[in-house]
Amino acid sequence: MNRSLPIRLSLNTFALLTLSSIPGCIIPAMIGGMAESHHRTGSTTYPAEYDRIAGHSFAVVCSASRAIEAEHPGITARITQRVNDRLIQNANPSYAIPSSDLLTVLYNTPQWPAMTREDIANLLGVERLVVIEIVDYRLHEPGNQYVWDGAVAGVVSVYESDSALPNDPIFEKALSISFPDSTGFMRSDIPEAAVTAELSNRFINRAAWLFYEHEEPNIIAY
Repeated sequence: MNRSLPIRLSLNTFALLTLSSIPGCIIPAMIGGMAESHHRTGSTTYPAEYDRIAGHSFAVVCSASRAIEAEHPGITARITQRVNDRLIQNANPSYAIPSSDLLTVLYNTPQWPAMTREDIANLLGVERLVVIEIVDYRLHEPGNQYVWDGAVAGVVSVYESDSALPNDPIFEKALSISFPDSTGFMRSDIPEAAVTAELSNRFINRAAWLFYEHEEPNIIAY
């Protein structure tokens, strides 16, 4: 006979006796608390909102106003590179321009924001053009540079150059991200580099996640 069997039976009996001594109204609360704890520490898988990069060539381009670029130099290049890299790794394209080469082409074609979407796609030689337009990017409220109140808003669009309407978006999503998650943090509390990094990281996540199945923590703040 397995010696551990009596021990397991004794433990199960003890557990049943213990539960039977607990008032009935408490047991559901205990189970609910355990479920809530599991939910908080778990994650959920979400499908892509646009899944037609798979099997096609693509490129990401990002633009912002001159005022945003002047105040936050390099922000569009950083978003372009990181979202492009993420989609290369996760969206299963048939072909993609390496991010360093993509940025070189865009740098050498400074007039690209004024071009039609079809012409940009043809310039890059891709079937799917992901366009990210940053319409707001700030680290604090206007006139108050001492308290962090970061926000970034933009629109992510997809154009299919092989469709009948290559200049009309086939997919469009507005994004709005903020950081910190509560008010009152000052420069002495969080360094500017950390605010900039977290704000752009959150926006990049939300933009990239649109295009492939991914997991998000259930208690994600953004």
